[in-house]
Amino acid sequence: MTMLRRITRHPLFWPVLALVVLIVVNTISRPSFLSITVKDGGLYGSLIDILRNSSQLMLVSLGMTLVIATRGIDLSVGAVLAVSGAVSLTIIGSSDTPGDLGTVTVAILTGLLVTLVLGIWNGFLVSVVKIQPIIATLLLMFAGRGIAMLITKGQITTITSDPYRYLASGHLLGLPVAFLIAIVVVVLVSLVVRRTALGMLLEAVGINPEASRLAGVQSRGIIWMVYALSGVLAGLAGILYSSNIMAADANNAGLNIELDAILAVVIGGTSLMGGKFSISGTVVGVLVIQTLTTSITFLGVPPAVTPLFKALVVIVICLVQSQKARDMLFSRRRRRTAAPAAAPAAVVAEAETEAVAR
Repeated sequence: MTMLRRITRHPLFWPVLALVVLIVVNTISRPSFLSITVKDGGLYGSLIDILRNSSQLMLVSLGMTLVIATRGIDLSVGAVLAVSGAVSLTIIGSSDTPGDLGTVTVAILTGLLVTLVLGIWNGFLVSVVKIQPIIATLLLMFAGRGIAMLITKGQITTITSDPYRYLASGHLLGLPVAFLIAIVVVVLVSLVVRRTALGMLLEAVGINPEASRLAGVQSRGIIWMVYALSGVLAGLAGILYSSNIMAADANNAGLNIELDAILAVVIGGTSLMGGKFSISGTVVGVLVIQTLTTSITFLGVPPAVTPLFKALVVIVICLVQSQKARDMLFSRRRRRTAAPAAAPAAVVAEAETEAVAR
């Protein structure tokens, strides 16, 4: 019993259980859900599609995790994603050699550089100007779409470039390249924040920025850094997104992805109050969100009802994760089971009283 309680109290238990339940539901509704085929050296199937499609959200959620760890929020990641794709595809589209590896490399690096500047701008507003993170990033959330529209001149830019397409549709060791890119980035960031003092400093800044500053922690630089990193990760996600559709759509690219990222971070156990964060939990949360999105599509839920359905499922998961909600539920159960047991004791006491009176 103690072991079971210890397992259920692990932060990743309920997110993993939710993911397993979603997989089981999909398998029951579509027995072919778990089937994986091999074609031209690559793996194909519903599970592989979930891994491929989760790469963009995983990168955005990773940056969101670090930002939330410092008691912040980044609502501009969707717009930054759109800017990255617009910059990269505009460079490739205007080149005489769109299929050249050098051209693609320059386009990708330029897109990432632009998003780094946007992330630095967010960090400047939050850490130096001291604007509330939700307001500072909300500015770029709206302005970023306009920037992307200016870059693409209001048109959907399309290109033909095999090296660029390979990022989203290619396979390496049987797995999608996009997913491998996301996993490599997650592993690198995890090693940096957990094998160095950076993770402890992030938590210190998130718990109490003023106390950490008085203790000698450069909280301004750390906050600035996480917003810059969030911008770069959103930019990389934008490159994968545009590579998947081979077009730059400033209006729809990354639309509402910031909301899914926040949900994934919360499901993974990261506290919105700052300080406590879990990168592994975020990865599981992303898989839950992506599997849920895929499930909704295959179950035939109308698109208009999809946000409501997703919200209900996420609320259930968050309630199950809440220790306070579980304590309230279990305390009611204990009171119900204790009530019948108390009745015989009262009867015995009454009988003893009557015997003494006689």
